[in-house]
Amino acid sequence: MQYTEGALGRVFVLRLQQGEPMPETLETFALDKGITHAVALMVGGVDADSRLVVGPEDGAARPVNPMIATVPGVCEVAGVGFLFPDEKGRPMLHMHAACGRGDRTVTGCIRAGVVTWQVLELVVVELTGLHAARIPDPATGFRLLQCE
Repeated sequence: MQYTEGALGRVFVLRLQQGEPMPETLETFALDKGITHAVALMVGGVDADSRLVVGPEDGAARPVNPMIATVPGVCEVAGVGFLFPDEKGRPMLHMHAACGRGDRTVTGCIRAGVVTWQVLELVVVELTGLHAARIPDPATGFRLLQCE
């Protein structure tokens, strides 16, 4: 186990509008506000073209080959994630979300790209004093969180 200790910083509430993409919108906002480490909570709606990473094709294969799923139409969404800098210091979001419509739900990582339907609300809680970054891992192909 690795760990780093920090404190709470600023708190931001964002309302994304129709067509705004995630994670790009939040990563750009974080860069503009100087946020490198944060917790992000998300609720609202995602459009029918939204895509999630829903698992590896083969859990034993390296590097990992992700499976991508498109949400079943306009969906309700709830997600939680973390912003940490990449090896160049740019904030990078890792967020998992559940997207549901009727009795069908798709759950996975939003890095494949979700698009706001009407409104997507975020609460972003900045974390300060941490020494952690997402570093490329050649074996998996992931950017794994490394704590100093």
